[in-house]
Order: sequence, then C-alpha cells, then structure tokens
Amino acid sequence: MSIDVRAERTPNPNAMKFSAAKQLFNGRLIAKKGDVVESPLAQALLKLDGVDNIFGYEDFVTVNKTFDADWNELLPQIEAVFKEISLP
Repeated sequence: MSIDVRAERTPNPNAMKFSAAKQLFNGRLIAKKGDVVESPLAQALLKLDGVDNIFGYEDFVTVNKTFDADWNELLPQIEAVFKEISLP
C-alpha cells in the first residue's frame, strides 16, 4: 500500500519536505545516515544514496540530501519508498 505525499521545496536547497494525509511517525524523529531507527519509513529513506538525514513529525518528513546529491536523481527514489512502504 503506497503513501500519497506532496513534495515541497524549503528555503534550504538541500532539503525537501514531504507531507502526507496520514500519520507517518508517532511524535518526532530525527535521524542521520547510520543511525538505528525503528520506523520502516525512516530506515528506507536513510538507506538511499544521497540522503544525509531526516526530520519527521506526525504527518511529514523533511529529507536532507548530501551536498553532492542531485534532487533530479534522488526524488524518484524517495517517491518509490513512499509507494513501496506500508504503515500500520
């Protein structure tokens, strides 16, 4: 079951916000590449090459990319995670 999200640019060119119509996280989640997290969504996002860290709260997640990553390559991968992941 996929999660419908809306991608939004932020003032930071290395960050994009993804908002959903359903709850993604219980409370707040801050994690960086290499952190151990329980959330399957966070795990999948952090595994992507080019993702540096994420900040999630309730119905949104902000994905911060590494300086050298390209949004044109990373966005389809992030969107695929939301299509493949299922939430309880």
